[in-house]
Amino acid sequence: MAIEGKSKEVTFNRKLRFGMVGGGRDAFIGAVHRAAAQFDGDAEIAAGCFSSTPEKSKASGEDLFLDPNRVYGTYQEMAEAEAATSDDEKLDFVSVVTPNNFHFPIIKTFLEAGFNVVTDKPMTFDLDEAHKLGDIVKKSGKVFAVTYNYTGYPMVRQARHMVKSGQLGKIQKVMVEFPQDWLITRLEKEGVKQAVWRTDPKQAGAGGALGDICTHAENMANYVADLEIDELCADLTIFAKGRKLDDDCNVLVHYTNGARGILSASQISTGNENGFNFRVFGTEGGLRWVQEDPNNLYYYKPGEPAQILTRNNGYLGESSLRASRIPPGHPEAFYEAFANIYMNISDTIRANLMGRKPTELELEFPKYEEGLRGMQFIETAVQSHESKKKWTSLIK
Repeated sequence: MAIEGKSKEVTFNRKLRFGMVGGGRDAFIGAVHRAAAQFDGDAEIAAGCFSSTPEKSKASGEDLFLDPNRVYGTYQEMAEAEAATSDDEKLDFVSVVTPNNFHFPIIKTFLEAGFNVVTDKPMTFDLDEAHKLGDIVKKSGKVFAVTYNYTGYPMVRQARHMVKSGQLGKIQKVMVEFPQDWLITRLEKEGVKQAVWRTDPKQAGAGGALGDICTHAENMANYVADLEIDELCADLTIFAKGRKLDDDCNVLVHYTNGARGILSASQISTGNENGFNFRVFGTEGGLRWVQEDPNNLYYYKPGEPAQILTRNNGYLGESSLRASRIPPGHPEAFYEAFANIYMNISDTIRANLMGRKPTELELEFPKYEEGLRGMQFIETAVQSHESKKKWTSLIK
């Protein structure tokens, strides 16, 4: 399939095949990953282990009309069986969409079995696992991706282009905010699956809102403004009485180039649904983007009227144009942005299968390095919050 701005492959005559671990019935993000991976019609799901309960896994496979022989009760069984599958049926990649505590062993198992792997964020349960994973990824030689999906929006990529091309001058300040209100009450006590594991330190890790959504804020600041953290000062709060992990976090950041940052994420901000947004300020210009108004990018220059740049127009950069599928004025949003991450992952895998080097545009997706930095951010923020000193250098 060919779409405007997307590389055209004429010598690769089949869809990519992928498997999934997690993401079965009652899961939110698994369905999003499947839709994103299959969005452009050049990949299809062929196998999976969709639950830690074999019966639920089988039922989820039936929901997806999969061959029951390729629906498994454990991820270990899946890896062993799929690795032995003939080349004309073998999976091209595996997506991991489980709670955080399962990420590392599953990723390790499939990389070592010879599969390309895509995982949801945060990359691992803790920083120690993240460091161990680095050697495994390198040794495998396989494509490995972490789905920081908000970087797939066309106007986010345009913002990155404008910063990298010097249109904002030297970056001096970045502000990223992610307010939600869905955990303002103890939904985990009501058995809501998405709340149960996200508020459980044994499944989610050391961060609640910090790990779930503030890692998106950290990633966005790095992606758009090309900033690396030097040190930070974090304040993590539990507002819902009895909850074990933070539901609100505020982080002040000193970046290595001297810029200053404010990263804020909250799941108790009354009236906010998914208000992810960023502002970037340089010596010659500023930018603002709002996830709930994703097709517009606001551009400011000193002494001049504000400009609104819109999606899929000829004045935009190549990466932004590649990430758009339909003409200007037709809204594109969350699923399309997520699909852009998978589009580049798939194109990179396809290039490798064809024996050619992936292009720079095809390689634009979050990799191990972004995943590691996210885990460093979580570890440092927790240590900062617990420290009397507060300002804490980024833990490597």
